[in-house]
Amino acid sequence: MGLRSSKNPKANQARILLLGLDSAGKSTLLYKLKLAGPIITIPTIGFNVEMIELERDLPLTVWDVGGQEKMRTVWGCYCENTDGLVYVVDSSDRQRLEDSQREFERILKNEHIKNVPVVLLANKQDVPGALTAEDITRMFKVKKLCSDRNWYVQPCCAVTGEGLAEGFRQLTRFVRSHMKSRGDTLAFFKQLKL
Repeated sequence: MGLRSSKNPKANQARILLLGLDSAGKSTLLYKLKLAGPIITIPTIGFNVEMIELERDLPLTVWDVGGQEKMRTVWGCYCENTDGLVYVVDSSDRQRLEDSQREFERILKNEHIKNVPVVLLANKQDVPGALTAEDITRMFKVKKLCSDRNWYVQPCCAVTGEGLAEGFRQLTRFVRSHMKSRGDTLAFFKQLKL
């Protein structure tokens, strides 16, 4: 991977990986951000790719990868060249929280996303009995697992859109900083070779 520069049309784009178990609300939140209106989604077979421009100077190319059990085995294949990870949790699905936490922990071990910033979206906050963002932070051991990177846990509701823009804006700030530090490091090593 080369340095990103203004000469490269994709220089000011970030590649975001959107993961989580099936039915966590990944596609719903992606299209809520993209289209801003009410939408109906179906389970994702494979992946969806959309560009979201919350901030003009850094469009996000979001790869929404299906969360069915068979798809989770190939999540690692989507990690290369990723600038940020958004992991979506169904905060109301207590029966599968342990599975979700295990998958979150597993994906963070992928060497292609080492040090990549993470935003964990505690979705379905509109459902009675949903766990809070603090509960999710504790249960998912985010402080421990993400100690080597910037991270943030955002409560949200994909259906209403509440919390989505805030979560993605925080991700954009993290990604901008990550890309700058990575670019500075690459430039430094490039100078050493001259």
